[in-house]
Amino acid sequence: THYSVASPSFEGKTSFGMSVFNLSNAIMGSGILGLSYAMSNTGIILFLILLTCIAVMSSYSVHLLLRSAGVVGIRAYEQLGKRAFGHPGKILAALVITMHNIGGKSEFWVSSDLIFNLPFFFVSFWYLGYTSGFSLTCMVFFLISVIYKKFNIPCPFDGFTNHTAENISIDGECEAKYFTINQQTAYTVPILAFAFVCHPEVLPIYTELRNPTKRRMQAIANVSILGMFVMYLLTAIFGYLTFYLNTEAELLHTYSKVDPLDTLILCVRVAVLVAVTLTVPVVLFPIRRALLQLLFPDKPFHWVRHISIALCLLFVVNLLVICVPNIRDIFGIIGATSAPSLIFILPGLFYIRIVSSEPMNSRPKIQAACFTALGFIFMSMSMTFITLDWVYGENRSGGGH
Repeated sequence: THYSVASPSFEGKTSFGMSVFNLSNAIMGSGILGLSYAMSNTGIILFLILLTCIAVMSSYSVHLLLRSAGVVGIRAYEQLGKRAFGHPGKILAALVITMHNIGGKSEFWVSSDLIFNLPFFFVSFWYLGYTSGFSLTCMVFFLISVIYKKFNIPCPFDGFTNHTAENISIDGECEAKYFTINQQTAYTVPILAFAFVCHPEVLPIYTELRNPTKRRMQAIANVSILGMFVMYLLTAIFGYLTFYLNTEAELLHTYSKVDPLDTLILCVRVAVLVAVTLTVPVVLFPIRRALLQLLFPDKPFHWVRHISIALCLLFVVNLLVICVPNIRDIFGIIGATSAPSLIFILPGLFYIRIVSSEPMNSRPKIQAACFTALGFIFMSMSMTFITLDWVYGENRSGGGH
């Protein structure tokens, strides 16, 4: 099946380009909507430094996963957990994957239709390259619109309501900041980490790749991460330079404050909805495989089980969207918990436990240990600051749905 170790007789048929589309689509999601808000709370230079660091570390994390998977011939994230720590490791990896992908895609699923989500039920990445390409095209349209609006919307903004602007100082309202630290900066690193997580999809895409090698898959990851880095940076800069201190947690919601009936922004909303919806099938693969590994580890593939899990996930995600009023809460919590686990902690631990050919005092193992420790530090600090932010009840001006 497609849910565990790739058998020697299995031959992938997804090309390099289609694999780049699929992995880029897995990286891309509603996280892009929070990047301008993140930049408004760090400044342009600090944001660029943080974005670059997260992108480089994501690429290194993929390297650790591929090395670990290559050593034992496993191409499923939760199976690496089992190989490294036994059944508890498998359960932990499956739970983290499920939490991240359900939380990560909840923001826009509420508006999607079951018919629209027919690709949700596909069983092979080979079919998804075309939908991934179209999804990325929608996000390019979103980026072009953000750039266009920068030169189309004047500053200051007459269209903003009084309650939005009353807590914002008029002084420097339309002035770009290069370095800044404030109470909302705590959300920046989680938002960035959230925006780069694609690691549960790396190994399934590797399994489906034509002529799979670690170097070839690493190249796919590097191209995908670089492409998303450029798109994220441009979106964040032009979104921030449009609204400056008025930037809200959900960028499209900020545009609605200027003109709720703007035809272009309404079209962009539809395009982003389509893009995020078409991301669903790609991120479904690791969620469904994780649940199958937990609940039905020895059962053969069956369509009824396959579709039932998809429908249950749709129900859970819609319920989550109804209960969580603010997209920033999703970005913050998921970005501060599951994102560091998937990017830093688990890949580092897997590498240390699985690659037995290298001693613990070797440079690669020391790097992996430091990488893991960085993940724990990042998680602890982010959760501490976000919790303090909640406890002291700051003004939540960031837009919700």
